Amino acid sequence: MTNQTTQNKAIAEEQHFVSQAYDALDAQVDYYDAQLTRIRAQGGGGTPGQVSERDSFASHYEDNLTRLRNVENRLVLGRLDTNDGQIYHIGRATLRNADDDIILVDWRAPQSEPFYQATAAHPGNIRRRRHIQSRLRDVIGVEDELLTDSDAGSADLNLTGEGALFAAMSKARDGHMGDIVATIQTEQDRIIRSDVNGILVVQGGPGTGKTAVALHRAAYLLYTYRERLAHSGVLVIGPSPIFLRYIDQVLPALGESNVVSTTVDDLLPQVRATVQEDPEIAKLKGDIRWVEIAERAIRLIVEKPRLDTATITINGKKLRLTPRMVETAQRRARRTAKPHNQARDTYAKYLIEQLAQQLADSLDVNLEHNDFLYGDIIESIDARREINLHWLPTSAPTLLARIYHFPELLERIAPELSEEQRTMLRRDRSHGFTRADIPILDELAEHLGEFSSSAQIAEEQAVENQRRRHDAYVSDTMKAMGLGGGIIQAQDVADRLYGDTSADTLAERAAADRTWTYGHVVVDEAQELSDMQWRMIMRRNPSRSMTIVGDVDQRPQGAPSGGWKQALGALGEFTRIDELTMSYRTPSSLLERATDMMAYIGHPVRPVQAVRDLPDTYAADVVDTSQLQSALAHRVTAESELLDQQYGQNHGTLAIIAPTALLAETQQAIFSNESLAQWSIDKTGADVAQRIHVLSARESKGLEFDTVIVVNPLDIAGEGPGDLYVAMTRATRRLAVVSHDDLPNTLK
Repeated sequence: MTNQTTQNKAIAEEQHFVSQAYDALDAQVDYYDAQLTRIRAQGGGGTPGQVSERDSFASHYEDNLTRLRNVENRLVLGRLDTNDGQIYHIGRATLRNADDDIILVDWRAPQSEPFYQATAAHPGNIRRRRHIQSRLRDVIGVEDELLTDSDAGSADLNLTGEGALFAAMSKARDGHMGDIVATIQTEQDRIIRSDVNGILVVQGGPGTGKTAVALHRAAYLLYTYRERLAHSGVLVIGPSPIFLRYIDQVLPALGESNVVSTTVDDLLPQVRATVQEDPEIAKLKGDIRWVEIAERAIRLIVEKPRLDTATITINGKKLRLTPRMVETAQRRARRTAKPHNQARDTYAKYLIEQLAQQLADSLDVNLEHNDFLYGDIIESIDARREINLHWLPTSAPTLLARIYHFPELLERIAPELSEEQRTMLRRDRSHGFTRADIPILDELAEHLGEFSSSAQIAEEQAVENQRRRHDAYVSDTMKAMGLGGGIIQAQDVADRLYGDTSADTLAERAAADRTWTYGHVVVDEAQELSDMQWRMIMRRNPSRSMTIVGDVDQRPQGAPSGGWKQALGALGEFTRIDELTMSYRTPSSLLERATDMMAYIGHPVRPVQAVRDLPDTYAADVVDTSQLQSALAHRVTAESELLDQQYGQNHGTLAIIAPTALLAETQQAIFSNESLAQWSIDKTGADVAQRIHVLSARESKGLEFDTVIVVNPLDIAGEGPGDLYVAMTRATRRLAVVSHDDLPNTLK
């Protein structure tokens, strides 16, 4: 029997099963769709309890429909044949047939582990592993791996080794990361299925699949620990917004939606970094000393002690507000363990009571029978001012803006900083915030708690009053109609009308809540986060269940001598470290060139072994400075034409990575070049699906492109040696250099 005949027979065999699997999937989709239609047809009638029940069922059906539709593409991944004759098909979700028998096993289930972990040296009970390649609902190829010698002479087996993996690596990039569920390798699977408890650090060089591994690990944990994570969710932190768009299709394709994806800069709701600043200032703001500085800011600015006695005149009577009274009120407020703004009622209530008692004594009346005296204290502008001065209600942005604006405040709360450092931090109150300010704001917000302005409080009170009036109306109406239930059912109705019963997804609710704590946190490109950023992240995961992935060699300043333990600071001692050693993205010739270049500039990197190489992977153009942009446009044209020949018109991606100082000029030159208009160009920095992108090295972190053109690589190295390593390792096929500097031999 010829190989082609064998292949056709295997394809026909698997097509029969794949069709059955899709029949089962369609049956589930039809069931949930019919149930959802039935629920919606019932309208909004019935008791509040019935309405709530219908909403819950509708949400359940919608979630399941979304999950099933997301896993439809390449539903069946492969199969396992055991030595005792059993066959298991592995796929994106568990499916049952009409008899309720399992016909497809979820790739995350324990039964699926051998599909990723069995080897010829350690086959276990597995005889054969088959990868099934499909397009839409049609099987287009099968690839078998024999894991025992018992069938070595069988003509029914199509032995193609790692063909599925190499096919995936050879595909044109489309701007979105694809899942690797069909091609997970053994070292990757070991990490994906690692214990959920504790902090796992995954070190991986360029192209080792660390991002994909982290995302598949998130999907695995949500499947395996569903009950534990169902109500808390998983947080994924990436290095940039474009990176988040790059990965946004992976988890839905794996059937998971209870995931919040964000950058560390966006962890604080309603606060955004709008200003750039010098790296030295950013480094200063990332120092762990800001923990103590923030605490002092609370104690010495918004809860400052009273140093003298204030005299307040109310109703012609002189009342005394003493330092001891303020100290006692502050101590009582702190004992509540509430945040500053929420503890203010305790503080203010004590002082109002003390002043009211003084006023009653001076009038020779009993306070218990003259409680209007409390109102006299509250209505006194002088009393309110003196009380507020020592427990000032405020927000984190307002407080930090004051600290930066007034030198005397920073000197008072940050004596450990030098005068030069404090001068570096000085800025106007309307200046806006930087990325490095966000963790400091989060630290202050943790102490301060929620803050509402007087206008917000009045608005909230008005809404509450309106709600109470409506609640009373609903209650009276329901009683008059003989529906019973009184205030309880009326409350249900009011909750629904006023939004207390939220229809938001868990991910949406979590993203909007600064105090939300997640069941598991994934941090990608984690190698350069500051101590304050790590503190901000850990606050959202008190259970310390984390997956941290990155490459210390890709830090802008290069790898620290102490590796991850040093990079993570105080967090380092609580971690376990695993490593990915095989690069599936970068051709070996490009990886070797990048490694040699890093050694040349004095920053040697950890060795990474590429699983493949390609011919004709490199080109270099050295030109005069005046010709740089025209030479770059010529190179972009040549490389785009090569991509068209390889993949088809406008298929495949190309990135131009330029030094920061040259980035704006390069973007302008590329965006305005009419000869490049035949190819799609990302002019917003946000459209990952376009052919041509112009980025800095740091913006390209975590991304990959078919072709990369690096502009003035020595200038990029000057910005940070790790930045050059990033730039040189983004390509899956070709790397080109365009430079006005003479290049070292490693780049010629």
